[in-house]
Amino acid sequence: MDANTDTGRIPVMDVRPVVECGRRPAKAVVGETFQVTATVFGEGHDAVGANVVLCDPSGRPGPWTPMRELVPGSDRWGARVTPSEMGHWTYLVEVWSDPVTGWRRAAEVKIPAGIDLGLVLEEGAVLHERAAAGVPEGVGRDTVLAAADALRDDSRAPADRLAAALAPEVAATLAEHPLRERLTRSLPLPLLVERERALFGSWYEFFPRSESGRSGRSGRGGPLDPPVHGTFRTAAERLPAIAEM
Repeated sequence: MDANTDTGRIPVMDVRPVVECGRRPAKAVVGETFQVTATVFGEGHDAVGANVVLCDPSGRPGPWTPMRELVPGSDRWGARVTPSEMGHWTYLVEVWSDPVTGWRRAAEVKIPAGIDLGLVLEEGAVLHERAAAGVPEGVGRDTVLAAADALRDDSRAPADRLAAALAPEVAATLAEHPLRERLTRSLPLPLLVERERALFGSWYEFFPRSESGRSGRSGRGGPLDPPVHGTFRTAAERLPAIAEM
């Protein structure tokens, strides 16, 4: 666990983008989508999940954005986020142990092989009941509870009971409301969001003293004229030409 990690047991390392270890803000413009990445790995064979939390200039966190492993087996996760207004934002990465996903992986191996059927099915039922407690009341919670009931239904074949828990609607609900254990948060990193013109605008600097409009030579190869310094008036005359650059 590195210096950018706040709490928890699951390492979250090398959060990017980062400028000078977070001492200076990363930069974006309003509506610009950029990717936040981090290295995440769990203990042993534990499944893990991760998301990005983007906080607006008032400090209010937005809906978290799920991260995915960018290359299987790389432990490098990423998600794309989009700030919606100018100001000083922050972002952080949350990671956690995902016991339901870990159970699914094991169950898909053990149930077809007939290994520890009763134990695996009961463990799945308990996990789905725990997960349902974190799902808002409504169809989603009922769907997860129905999966728990199916896992305990002795009148059905073990493969059918597992299939009910692996149904797409169950997976979709738990992707939105996962059961999160051993939650770890990275320290927040600063993000400066500027107006869109910052992507393509240019800054010009010139000195009124140098804007006299005279070359300082009387002719090619001729002697130097006495120095002629510009004024604010002669500098103002140059503004239209500069605006056209």
